[in-house]
Amino acid sequence: MSIEKTTRLKVALLGNPNAGKSSLFNHLTGLNQKIGNFPGVTVDKKVGTSKISDNLYAEIIDLPGTYSLYPKSLDEQIVLDLLHSKKDPASPDLLLVVIDASTFKRNMLLFTQIRDLGFPVILVLNMLDLAEQHGIKIDPLKLEKELNVPIVAINARTGAGIRELKAAIACPVHTPPESYYKPGPLASGIISEVKESFSLENDYQAILLAHQYDNMRGLPQKEKEELARLVKKWSFDSKGFQSKETIARYDVITRILKETVEEKSVDDKELTSTKIDRILTHKVFGYLIFFFILLVLFQSIFAWASFPMDLIDGGIAWINGALKQNLPSGPFTDLLTDGLIAGLGGVLIFIPQIAILFAFIAVLEESGYMSRVMFLMDKLMRPFGMSGRSVVPLISGVACAVPAIMSTRSIENWKERLITIFVTPLMSCSARIPVFTILIALVVPEVDLLGFINLQGIVLMGLYLIGFLSAILSGFVMNKILKNKQRSFFIMELPSYRIPRWKNVGLTIYEKVKTFVLEAGKVIVAISIVLWVLASYGPGDIETNAVTEIRREQPELVESTPDFDNAVAGKKLEMSYAGQFGHFIEPVIRPLGFDWKIGVALITSFAAREVFIGTMSTIYSVGDSGDDEATIKQRMKEEINPKTGGPMYTPALAFSLLIFYLFAMQCMSTLAIVRRETKGWTWPMLQLIYMTGLAYGLSFITYHLFS
Repeated sequence: MSIEKTTRLKVALLGNPNAGKSSLFNHLTGLNQKIGNFPGVTVDKKVGTSKISDNLYAEIIDLPGTYSLYPKSLDEQIVLDLLHSKKDPASPDLLLVVIDASTFKRNMLLFTQIRDLGFPVILVLNMLDLAEQHGIKIDPLKLEKELNVPIVAINARTGAGIRELKAAIACPVHTPPESYYKPGPLASGIISEVKESFSLENDYQAILLAHQYDNMRGLPQKEKEELARLVKKWSFDSKGFQSKETIARYDVITRILKETVEEKSVDDKELTSTKIDRILTHKVFGYLIFFFILLVLFQSIFAWASFPMDLIDGGIAWINGALKQNLPSGPFTDLLTDGLIAGLGGVLIFIPQIAILFAFIAVLEESGYMSRVMFLMDKLMRPFGMSGRSVVPLISGVACAVPAIMSTRSIENWKERLITIFVTPLMSCSARIPVFTILIALVVPEVDLLGFINLQGIVLMGLYLIGFLSAILSGFVMNKILKNKQRSFFIMELPSYRIPRWKNVGLTIYEKVKTFVLEAGKVIVAISIVLWVLASYGPGDIETNAVTEIRREQPELVESTPDFDNAVAGKKLEMSYAGQFGHFIEPVIRPLGFDWKIGVALITSFAAREVFIGTMSTIYSVGDSGDDEATIKQRMKEEINPKTGGPMYTPALAFSLLIFYLFAMQCMSTLAIVRRETKGWTWPMLQLIYMTGLAYGLSFITYHLFS
């Protein structure tokens, strides 16, 4: 068969997890990649374009890793959904089955199943060098003759063999295969009827339909009912058949290995990976080392991100200032600078944290350590509906929930991933720190306990612990509520330790940052503009009315002075739609001890929690900047409760406000990324309702407890 005349070929990469598919994908596509979505499924697929020859380009699809065509997770189901019929327009033209040569026998189960589906296949042998270290020597020529498929040996880490692979893709040799597995006479009846009813030519496709029809998302209900009828008619024992098939396939694989693979004992030479694992997966030292690495990761996100974040913040401020100076004043300039540019800055400022976090994660994954972390933490996380794969997102959430939620893509199980996404925003992120520090400083005395422990620091640490406990307890509840047929098995072969491939690290960072800026950024900027409009406009001429009101209320202020302008700005905010809304919701938030001014701050800080300080600064007319925390703290201390005549910010109110900010989902960036990750608004809205309800209820209890 020649496909040289085809201008665009669809090629799918398949294989066991950690077989080297993603590295091969990066070699074939470089930066020509994009993230897509499998139709009807909330799991991403990576697609890239590769130039195979002068006349041929290929669309490369990187499919999730799977051990067989009997899926146990949503990711694995995608592979079967894509391959269940060659007549499906979405079916690939050619399959590249990537095999880790060091675990050759286990990888061959998937290969024989895929080959029996009748697709054109190229077997890609990766990590031959590692296989030799394990005492496994494969003869590719003998193997190619035995399997009757083209075989290309590559090194996905160095790129060796990529040219030969492209040559094989350009001109694949495909002959109708002889099935490795023959079902036998007991299944011949159902096979014949399924083939006839669904116009199939391949026996194994018919068997898989009979096995998996109930879980296949692409099958219409009518066809599922027909398959159910056939299964019942022929008394098809799906589980028993699967077991017999697996045994039969391994019999064939064992025979092939005897002819083509030479194995030597390496007992006398312990592998380096085994020696390292004795320390890194130790039941005591393993956890200590892991938490030390997390500490370094956490500190790095704060320490290294601050400088580029300041640069981005300064750059946005400079652009804003330049535009305000050079453009005529008016609503358009205000919208451009205070709405659009400010909203864009709110997106771009997260890039350093995202880049650093995913750089660490990519290095840990590339080196093989991440698999050990998941192994260590899996047992501890199970009672809370999560697994070892949830640890990194939860810890990352302390820095910022946005990149943390993006990192949940490594969680294969749908339920565990959803729970992790749902509870991660409960971890106290860095955006809460400005709110925490000013409220703690307002009501908690700065005294030392035992001579060296700061009371304010203990309260701050307590807030972080409350956030962590609420996250795992929420996970526990969700684990009881969510029903999922998909059982969770933590099956992972620990890969050998390797030096990270820096090109892959760079591509990972590029891909994650690009996804965040393009996908979440659109929503963030849109909501920023809406908030700007609500805070800038109101019924009537609020500009004139605000000046008139300040002249009447504070005649001692001199016009055109900073104090007068700040007072007018505060009055304008009160008269704006946002201010009106603050008054409107005041009856609702009054039981928490909040007044309309705090209500306005709650609304505006929905854009980002740290906006609370700037909003309170404007309301109390102490300047445009939220940096002057000492001044805003003093004004808040002096604020009088008109009903009691005492201080407005009592410990009861401050603790109530702290609890509200600890739990409330006041971060549209997080909502946007949850929508991006779950492919819909259902879960972000449930998250918003749950966290807001939790914040309200616990704030109410806190306020009345301390009053």
